[in-house]
Amino acid sequence: MLLEEQRYLHEDLERLEQGISDRVAEDPKHIRERLNRDHQIAGFLDRIQDQSKRLLDIYKDADGLRSKEIQSISTGEPLEEFYKQLGEIKSFHSKYPNEPVENLERAYKKRPTTVEGEPSTSEVDNMFTGEEAFGRYLDLTTIHEQYLNLSGIKRLTYLQYLDAFDSFTPPLCSIKRPDKMTDQYFTYVGQLASYLESFMRRTRPLENLEKIFASFDEDFEKAWAENEVPGWKIEVGPSVSAAAAEGIWCADCEKEFKNENVYKGHLNGKKHIRAAEARAARLAEAGGGEAEGTTKRGTSTLRLKERAIAERENRVRRLAAAMSQERADTKVNVERKQGMTERERQMELDALFAEVEPGALAQDGDSESDSDGDEKIYNPLKLPLAWDGKPIPFWLYKLHGLGVEFKCEICGNYVYMGRRAFDKHFNEARHIYGLKCLGITNTTLFREITGLEDAQKLWNKIQSEKKRETANDGSVVQMEDAEGNVMPEKVYYDLQKQGLL
Repeated sequence: MLLEEQRYLHEDLERLEQGISDRVAEDPKHIRERLNRDHQIAGFLDRIQDQSKRLLDIYKDADGLRSKEIQSISTGEPLEEFYKQLGEIKSFHSKYPNEPVENLERAYKKRPTTVEGEPSTSEVDNMFTGEEAFGRYLDLTTIHEQYLNLSGIKRLTYLQYLDAFDSFTPPLCSIKRPDKMTDQYFTYVGQLASYLESFMRRTRPLENLEKIFASFDEDFEKAWAENEVPGWKIEVGPSVSAAAAEGIWCADCEKEFKNENVYKGHLNGKKHIRAAEARAARLAEAGGGEAEGTTKRGTSTLRLKERAIAERENRVRRLAAAMSQERADTKVNVERKQGMTERERQMELDALFAEVEPGALAQDGDSESDSDGDEKIYNPLKLPLAWDGKPIPFWLYKLHGLGVEFKCEICGNYVYMGRRAFDKHFNEARHIYGLKCLGITNTTLFREITGLEDAQKLWNKIQSEKKRETANDGSVVQMEDAEGNVMPEKVYYDLQKQGLL
């Protein structure tokens, strides 16, 4: 029966390819349908790999059963072999009379959206929470509460946390290095990394995520080996980190010194001696032996725990950078929901989880006339449209000042509606290109400037101040004559040439 299994696998692969082709040709408008399509395609691709592996094993014929079956059919009595296999099939169905027969023609066809008037469930319905909105936004509310319970943290609102959850070094992070060694912080960072990884797997089923995650691990291994992981650098020496560009680090006091003389002076202080003794005791307890400076710390249990925490922090940073768009959309969505009532939030949630848009079902059986009615939206005030295609509430329009026009001459007299869009456009390509056309290279100093004349005046002023500073460089060096008179270097040499000194 190996030949029949081989034929079945070939047919299954062709049906899978056709099912993928049918779904790729579609272009669903709703994010729920797009995710459902992508997850189905990902499942088909996994099945293609499994079936292809089985087919290759049959072709390899390691046990020789396929060759024996071909030989028995080609050299033996064909009818005898046929009736033998027919008897096996009848025997199987007599033992299992209710065994269903798999219909490959219908197995991979797209299921109808409704079954007897009721919407059919899809595999993505239970993947996301209501806050995630089928992968459009992040849901970090639970992890934010866990963050607030950590020791040594600066309390942040949920909006502030969305900006800083991937920052583990000052100034955005207030947690010091000793506080990160607790089990509570280790669990928190692990759950944050797990959630972000799970969110990416659910929203991007067709991407090669294993390759992306492997690159994260490789980059971390390289950075750890070179002692370049932010916030976890150590010094090869007795309680001093390597002389980095930012200063000298004292591992005992967990403090950085900008001046080498100040650092050397603090080594004899009582505070440093107590900190060094306490650190040596911690290293001895964690490493199971005597502390011998930072070189032994690299092989101690404490250093292994530091590496595990640093790896999770690195994973969070890389995942957050890969999902920057979802993060920005989440912040906008949170700000928008803060201005909504509870009833409006519930209506939005119900509309999101509905199978079709409100009013999309035909009331009189005439789908064409109903769809024509949906396109005609009553919007006399010309309000912007929300995510559901309907005008936003007028109070929300007034709250965000969307009726206020902001004109920017640098952008070619382009008009921005609302303060948020106006503030955002200073970092966009249109405004930056307009500044570069004026010969302005340092665009960070020209925020809130929209007039061409104002921008040119400011740029000319900056350039003239730079030239003045360059011309006055010679007056920085001070010289002193024999009588103790202090004067600029240029004046000193001029008087010396005249023989007045």
